[in-house]
Amino acid sequence: MRTFHIVRPDESIRADILQKIDNLNKPKGSLGRLETLAEQICLIQQTLSPTLEHPCHLLFGGDHGIEREHVSVSPRDVTWQQMKNFTRGGGGVNMFCRQHGFKLRIVDVGVDYDLSDTPGIIDRKIARGTRNFLHEAAMSEEEFDRSIQIGSDLVDDCHKEGCNIICMGEMGIANTSPSSIWMHLFGNIPLDECIGVGAGLNNPGLQHKREVLHEAVDHFRALNSHPSTLEIIRYFGGFEMTAAIGAMLRAAEEGMIVLVDGFIMTACALAATRLYPEALPYMVFGHCGDESGHQRMLALMDAQPLLRLGLRLGEGTGALCAFPIVQSAVNMVNEMNNFQNANITKYF
Repeated sequence: MRTFHIVRPDESIRADILQKIDNLNKPKGSLGRLETLAEQICLIQQTLSPTLEHPCHLLFGGDHGIEREHVSVSPRDVTWQQMKNFTRGGGGVNMFCRQHGFKLRIVDVGVDYDLSDTPGIIDRKIARGTRNFLHEAAMSEEEFDRSIQIGSDLVDDCHKEGCNIICMGEMGIANTSPSSIWMHLFGNIPLDECIGVGAGLNNPGLQHKREVLHEAVDHFRALNSHPSTLEIIRYFGGFEMTAAIGAMLRAAEEGMIVLVDGFIMTACALAATRLYPEALPYMVFGHCGDESGHQRMLALMDAQPLLRLGLRLGEGTGALCAFPIVQSAVNMVNEMNNFQNANITKYF
C-alpha cells in the first residue's frame, strides 16, 4: 500500500478562530453545531475565512463474493443496473448532486458486468467482483493496492480542478456485510450487534446473514490470530470500499474536507482512521442512518453526525444532504457581523 503523509491541522490558529466565532453578533454558542463545524472547517483550511470550492462526489461501484451466500435481499445484478441508471441521471445521488452543485464521477472498480463502453462511467475495473470471504480473502495484496491508488488518483483529479470538499458514495450489493465485520473487528463490538437488515432482509434472512458472517469471521480468526489492520481490510472489503479509503486518505493528505456518508462510508472512515488516525480531523460526518450499529460505529470515532433522516440508500446521499449545513457554517463565520462593527453591546 502506498504511504500517505497526513498531518493534523495546526492547532495554533484555534484561539483566533474561537475569538472570531464568539464575537459574532449572537449569544455565545447560540448557533450550536454550526459553530463547532465552522471551527473544524477553519482548522482544516487554516484560515478565518473558509471557502467551499468545486465540490465533488466520487461514486464507486463493485460487487462482492459474499453476495453468493444470499446475505442480501437484492441480487448482484442490481449493482450494474444502478450504475447504468446513474449515468442517465436517474438515481438519488444524481438528484442531490444537481441540487447542491457537486460534480459526480461514477467509477467502476469491480462491478461484475462489462460497463467499459457505457458513457459516463470511469472504467477502473480491478476484477468482476471480489472473492467470497466466507472461504478466502476478498482481494489479493496487489488488488488492494490498486484500489487504494485508484481512489487516491481520482481525488487528485478533483483537487486539480480546485476542489476542497469531497464526498464518496458506493454501489455494491451486500456491502453491509463487510462493513459489519469491520465494525466488529475494529471496535471490539459483538458481531450480532453490528449486523443489520441491509437493503431490507426479513427476520429469517437476517438470521442467515448472521450465521454466514459468524462463520466467515471464525474462519478468518483461525487463519490470522493477530491480524493487522491492513489484513482485516483486505480480507473482507469490497473494491468500492477500499477505493473510498484511498480517496479519504488522499483528500486528508491534501487538506480537503471529507464529507462522510452513512453506514458503509462510515465503516470506510473507521478503517481509514485505523490506518491513519491523523485523517479523522478532516472528516465531517453527514448522516446517521437506520442500519443496526451505525451510531455505535460513529461513537468509535467520537463522531457527531449532522443529520438523522433515517436514510439507508447509500450512494453518498446522506453526505450530500448534509452539505447545506456545511455551507451554513461557512456562511456564518464569513458573513455575520461582529458586536463591534454592528455597535451592539455584548449580551453574554
